[in-house]
Amino acid sequence: MDQVIESYESLASIMGKMREAAAQGEWDRLVELEKQCGLRVEAMKARNEAAAPDENTRLRKVALIRKILADDAEIRNYTEPWMAQLQRILRSAGQERRLQRAYSGE
Repeated sequence: MDQVIESYESLASIMGKMREAAAQGEWDRLVELEKQCGLRVEAMKARNEAAAPDENTRLRKVALIRKILADDAEIRNYTEPWMAQLQRILRSAGQERRLQRAYSGE
């Protein structure tokens, strides 16, 4: 069971780093950490612990899952406005290109 908790602690640590990267607008770092997170989750799925945890392990696991979910929600709070802004910029650039083509006869 210690290995299960270690896996969740590692995942929670990565999510915390992702939250920090998102808060600081470090998008490349966020993407790199997201890859690490995916690898950790896949490793955890592959192990698929079947044994029932004792109460202390279960409570620690629940606390870690809550932290992971809270960090994930906070990451979305940072990334969603940035993604919306990026979409507006790209849309605006696309409109500008269409106008240039229309008026330049391309």
